[in-house]
Amino acid sequence: MGTHAPAHDPRPVDPPRLWTVDEANARIAGLEELLPQLKGWVVRLGEVHAELERLADFWGREIDAPDHPDRELKARLEAEWANLGRRLEEAVAGLRAEGIEVKDVEGGLVDFYSLYDGDLVYLCWRRGEAQVAFYHTLTGGFAGRRPLPTRARSPAART
Repeated sequence: MGTHAPAHDPRPVDPPRLWTVDEANARIAGLEELLPQLKGWVVRLGEVHAELERLADFWGREIDAPDHPDRELKARLEAEWANLGRRLEEAVAGLRAEGIEVKDVEGGLVDFYSLYDGDLVYLCWRRGEAQVAFYHTLTGGFAGRRPLPTRARSPAART
């Protein structure tokens, strides 16, 4: 998995849940803890991939010989790759099941499904921002995000 989410899926969206601004803001603390962990896994996956590529480039198919000195290293790296990949996929799938889309692990960008003026939108938040203060259409992306009106950010408001 790269650091960015896959391209937009043209199928109709049926989010598992819709978030209010207040609910999304309450979830931020947990995301502030989880996102650095996900980023760490992505970084380590890149390192493992680079090391596996280095071994393959240097040794070629010889590395798979039963008596090759780096065969065990390759096996450990492949196991780590599989384990980290599985953990990352499970964490992202868990967030998706909550109605949270991880758009950019590196930048800590996530979207929460919500309703705004009767339309299905994403509440847009990036790690480091104090609260959810922006939204965009499902196809608008980060570049199309707009500020939520102040009333939508008030404690009593619901999107």
